[in-house]
Amino acid sequence: MPDPTPEERRAQILEAAATVFATKGFHRTTIRDIAKHARIADGTVYLYFENKAALLLAVFQHMRDAIMANAAPPAPTTDLRTVLRAMLSHPLTALRDDNFALFRVVVSEMLVNDDLRALYHQHIVQPALDGAELYLRAALPTQDPLTIQLAVRAVSGMVMGLTIQYTFGDPVLHAHWDTLPDHLADLIITGLDG
Repeated sequence: MPDPTPEERRAQILEAAATVFATKGFHRTTIRDIAKHARIADGTVYLYFENKAALLLAVFQHMRDAIMANAAPPAPTTDLRTVLRAMLSHPLTALRDDNFALFRVVVSEMLVNDDLRALYHQHIVQPALDGAELYLRAALPTQDPLTIQLAVRAVSGMVMGLTIQYTFGDPVLHAHWDTLPDHLADLIITGLDG
């Protein structure tokens, strides 16, 4: 069997890191744990990642990139509901399966780690907000830019809050997570009276 390419090795390390972080948490996980799970030498991890925080950030970048690769922006003539559904689907889809456990790890670490919080915002949150603003501007080209920015942050806050509620074990969210983007898009557009 040929040696893996650098890209394959990096992906192997990221997959192992995601599994171990989700299982053990950020603080209890060691580079040795990740290397063992990836079946490589400890030092190999350091060839690809500077430290454990950089590795955790890379796990989320990898997840974001995989989701965005499958996400085509809506056409400029797309209706607002479709745009909102797409804005909601991308982050909610990212949090399937074991990714909820990983999300808990990252959120708990970001609450106490200023450096990781800044990196996460710069590399994960801000690009997501920028992309969502483009989506919404395409649907509402005459809308005030500040209104677009605030609307995107309101939707982002809704996603974050619902994700936290899901991790707390909310049975309604667990039962309806896959249809949540449709329900939320309708709620935003038509309200409770719709």
